[in-house]
Amino acid sequence: MLKLNNIHHAAVICSDYEKSKHFYVGVLGLAVIRETYRAERRSYKLDLRVGDSHQIELFSFPDAPERPSYPEARGLRHLAFEVDDIEAAVKALEAEEIAVEPIRVDETTGKRFTFFFDPDQLPLELYEK
Repeated sequence: MLKLNNIHHAAVICSDYEKSKHFYVGVLGLAVIRETYRAERRSYKLDLRVGDSHQIELFSFPDAPERPSYPEARGLRHLAFEVDDIEAAVKALEAEEIAVEPIRVDETTGKRFTFFFDPDQLPLELYEK
């Protein structure tokens, strides 16, 4: 059987690189590992640190097609971030004028969580530790 150690990264393709870079770095506070411009693709790749061992790769591609998305569609549903204090995290997002859904409780784990969206309407979740 294959042995997977961890999730290394999630990749996100954005429509407006500067706007998404500001969101993930300036609003969510992710640290930049490296930023690469790939001239042959007219594309940026921004590697961002999430916690101690995870990454998000933020890509820009000219004229990237929109991905059809609707609730309960097949495929990746959302990207979740663990936080220590969900109420403080929600307040920080709202201070940046980011709409956040009401906090809910996971009926299986009893943990609190909520959803919000990145600039391209990618659903993101905050999940309290």
